[in-house]
Amino acid sequence: MARQLFGTDGIRGQANTYPMTASIALKVGMAAGYMFTNGSRRHRVVIGKDTRLSGYAIEAALVSGFTSVGMDVVQLGPIPTPAVAMLVRSLRADLGVMISASHNPYQDNGIKLFGPDGYKLSDEVEEAIEAHLQGNMDELLAKPDRIGQAKRIDGANERYVEFAKRTLDKTVSLNGLKVVVDCANGAAYRAAPAALWELGADVTSIAVTPDGRNINRGCGSTVPETVCRKVVETGAHVGIALDGDADRVVIADEHGQVVDGDQILAVIASSWRDTGRLQGDGIVATVMSNLGLERYLGGLGLTLVRTKVGDRYVVEEMRRGGYNVGGEQSGHVVLSDYATTGDGLLTALQVLSVVIQSGKPVSEVCRRFEPVPQLLKSVRYKGGNPLESDAVKRIVDAGTLRLGKTGRVVIRPSGTEPVIRVMAEGDDKGLVTEVVEEITASIERFAPSAAGGAAAANAIGSVG
Repeated sequence: MARQLFGTDGIRGQANTYPMTASIALKVGMAAGYMFTNGSRRHRVVIGKDTRLSGYAIEAALVSGFTSVGMDVVQLGPIPTPAVAMLVRSLRADLGVMISASHNPYQDNGIKLFGPDGYKLSDEVEEAIEAHLQGNMDELLAKPDRIGQAKRIDGANERYVEFAKRTLDKTVSLNGLKVVVDCANGAAYRAAPAALWELGADVTSIAVTPDGRNINRGCGSTVPETVCRKVVETGAHVGIALDGDADRVVIADEHGQVVDGDQILAVIASSWRDTGRLQGDGIVATVMSNLGLERYLGGLGLTLVRTKVGDRYVVEEMRRGGYNVGGEQSGHVVLSDYATTGDGLLTALQVLSVVIQSGKPVSEVCRRFEPVPQLLKSVRYKGGNPLESDAVKRIVDAGTLRLGKTGRVVIRPSGTEPVIRVMAEGDDKGLVTEVVEEITASIERFAPSAAGGAAAANAIGSVG
């Protein structure tokens, strides 16, 4: 059965528009609850959410769906995605749900599902849930005496804060460290400042007044300029910017310069290698991570295993290959010694630990390599599949040949919209730009852009 609802990170879309409607959420709750109910004992699901306005409707619908098939519901309120994954195990639940569209604007929302082990559900389980949605949903309903109960619990954020604090060595203190934390008006607006303060940091918190509509708006990890400005303005040692559900992070050094996920992975990998904690003799990242990271790790005798874009693919490879560090350039970093999914706060704490122990400024600690010039452009198209065109294939092959062994071309169709992402990198900045422009132009000739041209380029590394 072809997947219609689930993408690479659960179900996501514009609120009150298919598939992110209350009616679909109700059915997903019924189908998922039914699948994870087995035997006569009471079964439990924990539900968290970020701060989006639409979270109220989606949460209520999910609660109705789960209870109608006999599953008890524990409502956690606004809380980070990694906290939901942690609490699934801590509360011995059968299923976990996070209502969030991560770094997207408030108009969007999503549903992420976690199994009892705290990991996101496999493709096969998600397909089985979709299959139930195509059948007679009334057959899933519990008998009146088996209908589930729902309750809200207090202290969920506090449990997560204590968990996060325990991931630091007891010898590490943040006393004297001036930290700016940007919570994106999202799920970590309570937990992140509290954890940093309790660990001893002098904390300046921004974007911690969610109103349902301001999540990720002009703040958070996708707008790092905000935290960078605040770091310079306050004379802080470091800035931490989370996204709407706090599963990703970017760092700002004391000069207000951004430290992306690749540099963060380099910091943690080298530190854990030096202390004998790194497993697998390397780390896992995606095809989008910079060649500079791969070269840096190679110089340390470590490997970089690449996967498709998406933290779930990173986690799958980590589990398969026995790695305990993995992540994405965007700042999704998975530290499997502690967490089953990306955790922005835990990642930031590991970086701060290295900074404290080194006695050096963030700008020195977190600049492990010079990024190879890299350019990413997105092309929106109408109809057909440009990547099946022989003309487009010839241009892609030619670009790859021109870059040679010192560069790469990555062509990636979006999984959620008619967009093709074209990335190239190599030592020659001008050549990288030429290759990307030629490939995007060929795609546009095949299928004129729905938006009238290629989307603005995202410069990553040193391409401006």
